[in-house]
Amino acid sequence: SASSDSSFLTNAAPVRRPSTDRILSARYSRLLGAGFDIAKSGRHQASLERKAHHLAVPRCHCSRPTRNSCKPEPLCKLSISTMATGLFSLSAGMDMADMAWEVKCREEDMKQRALENERRAIDDARRSVDEKAQQLKAVSHQSALIAGFSMVVLVEIQIPADLSPGLLVTFGCTTAGVVSLMLIAMLNATYILVAILRYDCVKRETPFTDFWRKRCESDWQLALRAFGLGVPLFLCVLAQIGWVVFWNHESARYYASALVTTIALVTLMLWFAHTDRKWGNFLMSPEAKLHNPNAA
Repeated sequence: SASSDSSFLTNAAPVRRPSTDRILSARYSRLLGAGFDIAKSGRHQASLERKAHHLAVPRCHCSRPTRNSCKPEPLCKLSISTMATGLFSLSAGMDMADMAWEVKCREEDMKQRALENERRAIDDARRSVDEKAQQLKAVSHQSALIAGFSMVVLVEIQIPADLSPGLLVTFGCTTAGVVSLMLIAMLNATYILVAILRYDCVKRETPFTDFWRKRCESDWQLALRAFGLGVPLFLCVLAQIGWVVFWNHESARYYASALVTTIALVTLMLWFAHTDRKWGNFLMSPEAKLHNPNAA
């Protein structure tokens, strides 16, 4: 799928020509041969008649021939008819040759159109693969970034010895849940990306839309769903970090922790009220398309 157009023209499999190519080729050969045969026979017949006139002995049409009563037939009538026959045959032959040329031009035009259609189909397949690849890369990169942040928080944070057991268990579970969900999203997106990059855009034994719908759509929805659940869970981890970090600061522990939790909860409500509500179902639906209500 990463091969260029030049490599396609040199290494790609030959394009299947339509079944009408052989018919047009045979028809072109027959018409051209018939045209030249007609023209040749017309010229040959005119030449034979002229030779016969020059060699023929004048015949007498009188019942009793005498010395001065018989005159040879004038050659002008016969020559005019011979010339007319030759010109008619030549004209018919040229018409047949012109028709054969038109058939040949039509055959070449059909071959060129078939080649252009094949190139257009290859470009469409590559465009579809690139579009899906960009979507998968975006989800994979963001999932890996959030999973890395959560893993760093879980490993590097200094947990106080007298931390509340309920807060400690909740913090550990939410952090592990964020890492797990983001890993599921990242791994599914990465595997789908590898699969579609192996799709052969030149041969296209299966259309890319069918390949995506049958093999990739379910895993893509799973990756999006895991990413959509991991984001609010990550905000929950952020809301708990303030209590864990500021637990030993008795002077401003409640104020600082409550402020961090409030900011995280406001962001969480904005996520559910706007972002997930607007784009969640749209991205999950395989048949969703952008629509312009102002378009005619």
